[in-house]
Amino acid sequence: MEVEFYLLDVTYEVSGGEPHVILWGITRSGERVVLRDRRFRPYFYVVASDKASVEALARKIRALSDPESPIVDVRPVDKRFFGKPVKALRVTTVIPESVRKYREKARGLSEVAEVLEADIRFSMRYALDNGLEPCGWHVAEVAETPVPSRYRVARAFDVTGFIKPTGDTRPPSDLRVLAFDIEVLTESGSPHPERDPVIIIGVKTSSGETRQFTAEDLDDKKVIAGFTEFILDYDPDIVVGYNSNHFDWPYLLERSKILGLKLDVGRRSGGEPSTSTYGHVSIPGRLNVDLLNYAEEIPEVKLKSLDVVADYLGVMKRSERVLVDYVDFPKYWRDPEKRRVLLRYNLDDVESTMGLAGKFLPFAMQLANITGLPLDQVGAASVGHRLEWFLMKEATRRGELIPNRVEKEAEPYKGAVVLQPLPGIHENIAVLDFTSMYPNIMIKYNIGPDTILRGGECSSEEHNVAPEVGHCFLREPQGFFKGVLQALLALRRQLRAEMKKHPVDSPEYRLLDERQRAVKILANAAYGYMGWVGARWYCRECAEAVTAWGRRTISTVIEHAKSMGLKVIYGDTDSLFVENIPEKVKELADFVEKEMGFEIKVDKVYRRVFFTEAKKRYAGLLEDGRVDIVGFEAVRGDWAEIAKEVQEKVTEILLSEKNIEKAIDYVRSIVSELNQGRIPLEKLVIWKTLTKQVDEYEAEAPHVNAAKKLRRMGIMVEVGDKVGYIVVKGPGKISERAEPYMFVKDPRLVDASYYIDHQIIPAALRILGYFGVTDTQLKKAAGSAGRRSLFDYTRKTQG
Repeated sequence: MEVEFYLLDVTYEVSGGEPHVILWGITRSGERVVLRDRRFRPYFYVVASDKASVEALARKIRALSDPESPIVDVRPVDKRFFGKPVKALRVTTVIPESVRKYREKARGLSEVAEVLEADIRFSMRYALDNGLEPCGWHVAEVAETPVPSRYRVARAFDVTGFIKPTGDTRPPSDLRVLAFDIEVLTESGSPHPERDPVIIIGVKTSSGETRQFTAEDLDDKKVIAGFTEFILDYDPDIVVGYNSNHFDWPYLLERSKILGLKLDVGRRSGGEPSTSTYGHVSIPGRLNVDLLNYAEEIPEVKLKSLDVVADYLGVMKRSERVLVDYVDFPKYWRDPEKRRVLLRYNLDDVESTMGLAGKFLPFAMQLANITGLPLDQVGAASVGHRLEWFLMKEATRRGELIPNRVEKEAEPYKGAVVLQPLPGIHENIAVLDFTSMYPNIMIKYNIGPDTILRGGECSSEEHNVAPEVGHCFLREPQGFFKGVLQALLALRRQLRAEMKKHPVDSPEYRLLDERQRAVKILANAAYGYMGWVGARWYCRECAEAVTAWGRRTISTVIEHAKSMGLKVIYGDTDSLFVENIPEKVKELADFVEKEMGFEIKVDKVYRRVFFTEAKKRYAGLLEDGRVDIVGFEAVRGDWAEIAKEVQEKVTEILLSEKNIEKAIDYVRSIVSELNQGRIPLEKLVIWKTLTKQVDEYEAEAPHVNAAKKLRRMGIMVEVGDKVGYIVVKGPGKISERAEPYMFVKDPRLVDASYYIDHQIIPAALRILGYFGVTDTQLKKAAGSAGRRSLFDYTRKTQG
């Protein structure tokens, strides 16, 4: 019989001395099922040295067999390694953990050149070999079996024949998602599970149900037990949290042990959550997704707290939700009136988490489907690892052996072209972007670790020779990366064409859009991946050649634009800022496409944009009224929110109204409000990351002193943590007056002069200073300015 199912996850277990691949899924009728494949066995490849006899080497490898996990097969296979045919043996054993042992033994044989693919996890090996696509529908030839008592599913099957994806990635109509958030009460600094109880666990389901499990005073045994029971009753397919991989789940697991409970929440009884690859927490039969992984990929948001990210993405406004610092939990918990506020705070967190799931999961599911990494892993994996799994899928499909990962020293190379901008105000500017410039360069010049010439004679007839750096790449045959990238870009074109057939607000459009976005990210990561020292397909020369061709390409386009009389204002990597003269812009785009073989298009048009003399620093007003700010304090991480707000507002006034005096008056009004203690405290928090242990700092930086104060309160902060502080009034250096933000409750304690002189005025002057405005002008009383235009000031600086 055949069964069609939506694949959630792939795992394995050893039972009766043999490995079973376990597939967790959902059928079309909504049944949660488990499929077991008992036939698959772990293996790896041995590449023989040039002069070795494959038959003799096979006999030697068979002689390594150990009865605990015997070598059951050694067979020659037709494979390529970096594009070249090799003499390879596929070595198969029984127990997955034994692969590592045999790998080391095989490496010791003198006839062996390489031992490959011995570091691929058994369940992922099965997924690669069968082309499985997580978060997608599959069909398999199966035999139904009784459901083993250890599985919490409706039906069970043994895979007896084929198993393959259908290409359908639409999620089941009844896919069940559960969002959760925990609150911990601590009275002595950082929460510690051996001491501090979980006082609230809030949950919300995709069907709309909301529940809270609360402690009886400080007894949290029923909280965790109730939460566990709810998960088993609701039986979610996906569990989402925010920083749940590094806080909620580890805390619940440790707290459960102390209370004598078992956090048995999976679809395999007795299988507690556990930390797995990439640092994610794995729940048997369910997909645990930490949404913080996706929030961390939003560069515009410097503080990745749940409330800030939810506000930024339009899920829940910070101004409309309850905010409570965890150091205040004890007084809220013990006061019956305030406890209601704390419960509302938890619900707001849960609502925000579910709202973010709606924003992030569609993309994450498409990313999982394309890369082959299960949904719970793909978010925690780096962009490099995501691309690498896609490359591993393609290598398996194309008969290419997968290289080992060998850590190396980082080797720098020259980057992209960044032009010196023409400083000043510019009206009506078009931004031209090359479409997938670096992937297309890799395709055009057949760049890859399998096509590079290392030694031998380089000729322009047979090779593509990179400008400046001189690296040579074979024109023929087609390289691995060229083939993969052509497939990715063709898929993206196909998806974008399909999108046009559906209304923008339709589910079909959204699914296709998320998929094409995932494809774009993977394609654009290929160049950087080759320059990443942790990559299996590492090739520094390849990455260096791509940037060299990129520099020549954009320089050629700039020269052609100038020859047409089209003024170029700025250029950066794969984009150009030019006068928006439509007929000339079109002529330039035609030249790029027809003469150079690249696609370039107008990405955006600025009604007005200004540049300083510095590269990568500009601000522009888009046609729809939005303001773009690049390279100023507004997007840096070590400035208070109020500085960012001031800079954005100043830029908006300047570019929208061309009114310098109004911008000056606005800054003066903020200065006045600061002096009166009317700026909300949360806008004054300065965040800085600890790059080393607190005790290792020699200089007394404000965030380091704030971290030391936190430690004295029992709140441990480690390398990589962000420390938030507010500068308060008092004697001594600024660094000595940096207080952890949660301990500052009275706005009158804030050192307004510090924020005016070191935050507000400098942030505003990074924009206004260009027009000749001084700090003295900004500190005058509000309302004292005249009414001169932007261009009155511009003439001073451009004359």
